[in-house]
Amino acid sequence: MTTWLRDETPHDIFRFLREGDEGRHQTARVTADGAAWLASAAGGRADAALTRWESRPAVPAALPCGTAFDVVNVDPVFGRRMLDRLWEEGPGSGPVATHRGRMMLFAAPGTAQRLPALLDWEEWGDSVPRPLCHGRGDAVTVPPLVPSASAGPRWLVAPDTRHPWLPGPEVVLWACVRAVRAVSAADVRVSIFPPADPDANVYDVSRRR
Repeated sequence: MTTWLRDETPHDIFRFLREGDEGRHQTARVTADGAAWLASAAGGRADAALTRWESRPAVPAALPCGTAFDVVNVDPVFGRRMLDRLWEEGPGSGPVATHRGRMMLFAAPGTAQRLPALLDWEEWGDSVPRPLCHGRGDAVTVPPLVPSASAGPRWLVAPDTRHPWLPGPEVVLWACVRAVRAVSAADVRVSIFPPADPDANVYDVSRRR
């Protein structure tokens, strides 16, 4: 663990977060432990990340993927359907953010490499809007530690622990497939009446006297 995460560190960027944690929990609000987890993604540049957050906690930050997390970047409508499946029928999700009209699902490291191959093998894979997968060698913009009034990135499910549960590629694949199946099922219309005869006469009964 890096020294700046220890209690004796002279930098206390997370003090105001800890004070706000007492007695309340907000899904879209980063906690002190969640901020520590985000900072861990910076690795050897953690001190630099700390300095930036300390001076500008309401400004988004760029963090590398591949060690603390990967990110699955999806269409927001489809992403919302995935979240519905994950929370209503599955194990829930890890942190989730929105940025530039896209939804970012934080996933376990390695997901970015494995998920595309799983989608290629899945029979429903062609029906899934192709996600953008960010893994080792990539960086993403994460929302600020404190809520901002700007139209930039924001948290839907903010990190709230130093060791958040993150879905792996199989869980993300499951959510994708269930989201597609849910839409397909909704498109099916069942009627108690037989199909209409295309040659039958049609009358406007609304004008009957």
